[in-house]
Amino acid sequence: MVGSSHEALHRIFQKDPALLTRALQHVLRVPFPEPRDFAAMNVDLTEIEPVERRVDTLLRAETDEGVYLLVVESQGKPDERKRGSWPYYLSYLHEKYRCEPVLIVITQNSATARWAAEPIHLGVRGCPSLTVRPFVLGPDNVPVIIDEREAERDVPLAVLSAMTHGKGPKAAAILESLAAALRTIDADTAAVFVQFIDSCLADPQAQQMWRDLMTAIQYFWRHPLAEQVREEGREEGREEGREQGRASERAQMILRTLRYRQIDVPDSVRERILTSTDMDELETWLDRSLQAADAADLFGEGF
Repeated sequence: MVGSSHEALHRIFQKDPALLTRALQHVLRVPFPEPRDFAAMNVDLTEIEPVERRVDTLLRAETDEGVYLLVVESQGKPDERKRGSWPYYLSYLHEKYRCEPVLIVITQNSATARWAAEPIHLGVRGCPSLTVRPFVLGPDNVPVIIDEREAERDVPLAVLSAMTHGKGPKAAAILESLAAALRTIDADTAAVFVQFIDSCLADPQAQQMWRDLMTAIQYFWRHPLAEQVREEGREEGREEGREQGRASERAQMILRTLRYRQIDVPDSVRERILTSTDMDELETWLDRSLQAADAADLFGEGF
């Protein structure tokens, strides 16, 4: 079954096709010409015979050197059937549209990336009639963007960084810089990116941290995912009282952020956080929890 992570990994290129060009040029070092225009195409490659062939994302890129068809495949794990279907996709598209097809595979797993990058040889061993060499984007070549200014310069690339490195040791820093960068783009686009990232974060702690970061961004509250988070907050508020529930929610967010960043929280600090009912104070502590080097820094030390 196709999951939300699978969908998000390739749909980001539907949202921002130019990101795919930048990934080819700057990440994979492919001398791909600069497109003048992009157009989304029908991903169904099924012929009259009842054999379904469907790619994940298919884009038409017009360049000064001609028209290219960019085939994007999201791959969660090795699948030997792809070594038959990928050559089929490319030959079918070339025959149907008489354009040059380019296969790009995106994955969150290094082992899968190595598998996908292996050339596919069809024909006589050592003298193949057809060779397919996929371009692969994954944890080993997509840049790790942990600097806020770098994230702001190319937000879609920072989103791709978060989606491919969401399981790594630098996930917290990546998510923090991206959260700040999302404030610099339009709210609707940011909300789409927020959903992509939430879908791709397999690490429960990283996903929770991401949701905690996003609750502080006002535009996010219009998104269905945010409605889910808000409803959870409402339930807690009904049990403990509206104001007390909001304070408790913020306190738990602070503690989860510190725990995810592997910062030790003494009992005295934990008690002070959990007993506070001042929302302004708690919001300040939440902001500081993203950068604090020590739990005591929440209360002003080091800031």
